Amino acid sequence: MKILVINSGSSSIKFQLINMENLEVLAKGLVERIGISGSKLNYYRKAEKKVIEQPIKDHKEGINLIISYLTDLNEGVIKDKNEISAVGHRVVHAGEKYSGTVVLNEDVMNALKACIPLAPLHNPPNIIGIEAAMNILPGIPMTGIFDTAFHHTIPEKAYIYAIPYKYYEKYRIRRYGFHGTSHFYVAKEGAKKLGKDLKELKIISCHLGNGSSITAIKNGESVDTSMGFTPLEGLVMGTRCGDIDPSIPMFLQKNEEIDYNEVDRILNKMSGLQGISEVSSDIRDIEKRAEDGDHQAHLAIEILAYRIKKYIGSYIAAMNGVDLIVFTAGIGENDCLVRKMVLEDMEFFGIHLDSIANDKVVRKYGVISTPDSNVTVMVIPTNEELEIAKQTLKLVLNKEKQDFGFSSY
Repeated sequence: MKILVINSGSSSIKFQLINMENLEVLAKGLVERIGISGSKLNYYRKAEKKVIEQPIKDHKEGINLIISYLTDLNEGVIKDKNEISAVGHRVVHAGEKYSGTVVLNEDVMNALKACIPLAPLHNPPNIIGIEAAMNILPGIPMTGIFDTAFHHTIPEKAYIYAIPYKYYEKYRIRRYGFHGTSHFYVAKEGAKKLGKDLKELKIISCHLGNGSSITAIKNGESVDTSMGFTPLEGLVMGTRCGDIDPSIPMFLQKNEEIDYNEVDRILNKMSGLQGISEVSSDIRDIEKRAEDGDHQAHLAIEILAYRIKKYIGSYIAAMNGVDLIVFTAGIGENDCLVRKMVLEDMEFFGIHLDSIANDKVVRKYGVISTPDSNVTVMVIPTNEELEIAKQTLKLVLNKEKQDFGFSSY
């Protein structure tokens, strides 16, 4: 069976076609700048890359272009689009409606549209991509895999905010959490590497990239996570502020004489590593400037590592211990400096970093704790596309099950 995985953004479509018999990625790529000048398809087949530059006015044209190259006589990897057994769509927000992967139908689509106020930047393009794929690939089963689904096991004490309860009842203002597919994938992989049952472990998963979150996973279930009602809460990120005093937005609005939209832009697009360093949102650029003695660049790195360390400590307390800490995503997989700064001076918790191993692990799996460390620390490359494909395959093979949770894996 071949599963096509689609992740639709506002002006982009990421995709992978995976052969589920051997988990081989047959082809993958990115359609970018949809609806604006310079649109193109980056198409990867094995070690080959092809860039197709042409106008792409909307997501339907983008998906049509993807299918045309997947089935192309010379560039393709399948003869006909009907070789695609199912399509798995990444969807950011399902609210409180779904706790697992679901077959996409009219009821589900209506639920996704109802969640647009909760994820106005993410759900609309997700929906547009799904509708385009349904139009182009009629009759092929499609599933939705939600970033929020894995976190449905978080208890009330962790997801209810200390504001009048009526706002939860009226607007469903609560902690939802994100990056759930990634956290679940690396937790499973970590348990497998340890040779232990996921349901017997206490794991802290650190998904660190331009958007970052940390999740406490106890007995295979998410029990707390750093992102909240929106992806703005939690860690310092590329351009997002993370945790701040709630009065700050009101203070800025009053004293800068700016409106809600500008405050939202400041906190989501101008803050985080970008805002502190005034250099870049990319940790690589910031580290180069820090090496040259730039104080703000060095400070940005320090703040990032300190916030990660604080969340790890709080989740150790929340779970009464930890067996495994996992670093994943762009920064987590590649940045040995940030990992070192996070893990140093944590011997009290039984965490001992192997500095030599840490320096060697880049874009690959590796244990970076010492053999005598009470807590195993790993770097595990995330693979959300593979996880989406696996969940899609299981649902398609069990059609009588219209909804199942992450714990069933």
